[in-house]
Amino acid sequence: MNHHHQQKQESSTNVAGGVQAKSLLLLLRARFRLLADLTSGAITTESLRRSAASVLGLGGGAVGGEITVEETTAMVQEGDQDSDNTLSKVEFYVLMVRLSPGIMGDTEGWHDEAIANKLLHSTLLV
Repeated sequence: MNHHHQQKQESSTNVAGGVQAKSLLLLLRARFRLLADLTSGAITTESLRRSAASVLGLGGGAVGGEITVEETTAMVQEGDQDSDNTLSKVEFYVLMVRLSPGIMGDTEGWHDEAIANKLLHSTLLV
């Protein structure tokens, strides 16, 4: 494999990973905007309760009705790192990544592939 082809392959791998990461970030931003309180700019228990059914598909709640304040409070507390009883963008992103193993699996795959490509290219150049 020539050096130009190696660079082109590595570049396309980096672009694909970058596109996937950018798509994920755009999705998380859109979800945050849908769930956040317009006044505070953060996700509150009330804004989460109002938006949970349409955005997250959580219409059930404990007794089959709306999601309860207790349930949304627990959800916010799960990701609230600074104890202000809201989720900032960063707290929301961290929580979504932590609760979605598939996201982490994808990023680990991109990372492993990048390392493998780097090792392959470095051994071919020696």
